[in-house]
Amino acid sequence: MNFLSIGDLAQSFRLRNHDVHLKRELARLTDEVTTGVASDPTKAVRGDYAALAAIERSLTRTESFRTAASEAGGLAGTIQIALETVQAQVQATAPSLLSASLTMTDRQIDTLALAAHQRLGSTISALNARVADRHVLSGTATDRAPVADVATLLAAAEAAVSGLAAPGMIAAALQDWFDRPAGGGGFIDQIYGGSASALAAFQLAEGETATIGMTAADPTIRDTLRGFTLASLVDTGALSGDRAGRTELLRRAGETLAQADIAVTGARADLGATEEAIDAAATRASSERHRLQIARNDILATDPYETSSALEAVKSQTEMLYTITGRLSQLRLADYLK
Repeated sequence: MNFLSIGDLAQSFRLRNHDVHLKRELARLTDEVTTGVASDPTKAVRGDYAALAAIERSLTRTESFRTAASEAGGLAGTIQIALETVQAQVQATAPSLLSASLTMTDRQIDTLALAAHQRLGSTISALNARVADRHVLSGTATDRAPVADVATLLAAAEAAVSGLAAPGMIAAALQDWFDRPAGGGGFIDQIYGGSASALAAFQLAEGETATIGMTAADPTIRDTLRGFTLASLVDTGALSGDRAGRTELLRRAGETLAQADIAVTGARADLGATEEAIDAAATRASSERHRLQIARNDILATDPYETSSALEAVKSQTEMLYTITGRLSQLRLADYLK
């Protein structure tokens, strides 16, 4: 009788190769049982990728919309918090400045001016807010702080009103300095550190965008800073010794802040409407993403019964292979010759 046999080395190689194959199949089937999704898309779609490709394209586009909405929401939320902080400082300062009168002592005037000076610092800190290490009120120059520090601002303001001795003239000169356009040597050139270009609109959906173009150079912000700066000049020595003049400067600062408070309220309302639109777009994008994922899973879904049966079969084969391998490893020449 003729028969074929294989050597020990070849047999060992064959068993190892079969073991690797079974382990690969075991991992694949385990993953399919766990996820319910076929590991081989080509087999699942029977070579027709048209529907799956369309869903994948839609998923990619929807995910980009979700990312844009998330970034826009973070930016808008941070600006809203900054404006809330600024408005809180304004509302805490304006009433006391408006109540300044000649009946006040020099010490009381000093106290009001000092409080305004300190709140100017808090206001600038809020305006220099960042999200993901990006300054939110610097336009496209997100790597730079939008407003210089208090000392730099007051030094520039003092230079702008230098030599003036009447409250009205000081207030007018300061307003002119804050209102000068870029290139005029005013606030925008000396203090504003951001860009003249606002951030590009965020694409929230097909045909829907959100624009968050507010910067620290906006008139609303400049007027707010002007009110605090005017009162702070009293603290740094403007019209020293002239109680009536100092009181007048504080009242003018209070009026400026009261007007700025109204403008900030309007800016926050506009921003709130934008936030609402962003939230709605984000919700729609999330719903669309969920729908597309379900559609994709329906195409790639596996039959749980068939997959479980195949998994059990592979487990049985693996156990049998280990049993055979174990018995072969215990063979001795004496046993074989028997």
